Amino acid sequence: MENKILMYFLNRNVRVLEVSTRAVLNMTSWVLSAALFWGGTAKAQVNLSPIKIEINSNRGQAQGVINITNSSDETFRARVYAEAFTYDRDLGFQVLTSSPSDLRPYLQFSPRELVVPARTTRRIRLNARLAPSLPNGEYRAMIFTEPLQANIVTDGNGNTTRIITRVGSALFVRKGDIRPNLLVGNTRWDGKAKKLQLLVSNTGNISVYPSIKWTLRQGNTIVKTGELMSVGIVPESERNLILNSSKKNELNLDPGKYQLSGELIWGEDNNSNNNKKTPFNFDLIIPAH
Repeated sequence: MENKILMYFLNRNVRVLEVSTRAVLNMTSWVLSAALFWGGTAKAQVNLSPIKIEINSNRGQAQGVINITNSSDETFRARVYAEAFTYDRDLGFQVLTSSPSDLRPYLQFSPRELVVPARTTRRIRLNARLAPSLPNGEYRAMIFTEPLQANIVTDGNGNTTRIITRVGSALFVRKGDIRPNLLVGNTRWDGKAKKLQLLVSNTGNISVYPSIKWTLRQGNTIVKTGELMSVGIVPESERNLILNSSKKNELNLDPGKYQLSGELIWGEDNNSNNNKKTPFNFDLIIPAH
């Protein structure tokens, strides 16, 4: 019995991108596979930087570089490829087969396969050429690096799991005078999942990665404060963001009236005084069960 799991790193979060199995993967084997995945990743010590590249094209030309560092004692062999992507309203990062904002038809990069010896860094050079006839806007692709050999593990029942990890760097090439614009729509409480959600839309024409600082009050009492770091929102879209996604921000709210306030901070550097800030303030009603 063999299971195959394809996973990736992006913005320091691990997500399951695709699961294809010859048999149903039960919770026990999934927990085992996740633990082994983390262990294998720590051992590999292969890092990619930067994880996000934003370039304004100049006369249709744009260039960039991705660095792959192998800090382990073993040689790392990988293939490099690009995918079109978006950020879905509820699901977050999603690979696309095609898109009007797909950068791949105009993108060249090398090498396509690479060997990174132990304790060294290799570069992937990126070159985008946008035709003059293309409309102004943002064109994007995710550049993935995936090992040529899968990590194969076996649990105590003899089930074999092939774990393929891939690391992604988001590349954004911008044509023309374009900019983002963030609006906060509303907030809601998911009582079943105990999650506090904030709907944020980007009515502009480039992607933006805001951080969010928030405070939940009931009357004059502060119930919880938190911060959500660097979440991607593509142009002309919206995202339903979970504010208390971390363990330390778990919430158990009794029925009643609450006030959620805070601000979105966005720009080139979330620590810069030049960044834009979009405040929000909502009443939140938790109904009785």
